[in-house]
Amino acid sequence: MVGSANLNIMIKAARKAGRSLVKDFREVENLQVSVKGAGDFVSRADLNAEKVLKTELMGARPTYGWLAEEGGEEEGQDPTRRWIVDPLDGTTNFLHGLPHWAISIALEHKGQIVAGVVFDPAKDEMFFAEKGAGAWMNESRLRVSGRQKMIESIFATGLPFGGRSDLPETLKDLGRLLPVCAGVRRWGSAALDLAYVAAGRYDGFWERRLQPWDLAAGMVIVKEAGGLVEPIRPEADIVGNGEIVCANEAIFTTFAKTIRG
Repeated sequence: MVGSANLNIMIKAARKAGRSLVKDFREVENLQVSVKGAGDFVSRADLNAEKVLKTELMGARPTYGWLAEEGGEEEGQDPTRRWIVDPLDGTTNFLHGLPHWAISIALEHKGQIVAGVVFDPAKDEMFFAEKGAGAWMNESRLRVSGRQKMIESIFATGLPFGGRSDLPETLKDLGRLLPVCAGVRRWGSAALDLAYVAAGRYDGFWERRLQPWDLAAGMVIVKEAGGLVEPIRPEADIVGNGEIVCANEAIFTTFAKTIRG
């Protein structure tokens, strides 16, 4: 698989930031037993990873705009292109020594996501896609699952925590979905949830109130793997409103209908 120059820049940046995060993650595992905990250390790891990504991506494409979790938004000289970056999606997992977190990098052109990379350094799984060129994990082509029955399908989502106001809505979703499916997973990284739908590991994913950097890269990977991707409310904008429902084509209509109530 030979990608465009931009995709190669994104993959190289993700690998470099991944090396620094893996080192920090080993340290975090050792910190679990200390009273002070690992919170400050993880914040530093997150910022370091963002610094590496910014140096690599903006170094290669200095005119592009920038939108990232830690560093905020910067207009580029080229107003049509920007990087959308999450240096560490799954921070809570990272903090607890759980090896399920990722680096997410998307490239937006004229309001459309045209390329995405989701890298899981702990498992050395690099998911990537470019508009019109298919989706890949490492050397393998990705396809969404072929399951056709809801009752055989498993789905992923995020559950609201820490007093967030969207808990009742999510509980209603689960009340409608759980009786008709094979299970729901909550693994704590929206970027990897989307990558797993593209890889056919999950049959679908939905969530509300996400940030652009949580889902921008993952959504293009799902689309290029043959999945259907829509906002939950038909009038909404996926990246702008941070809501998404996606699945393979066979079950999408039933799944989306179940979520939309």
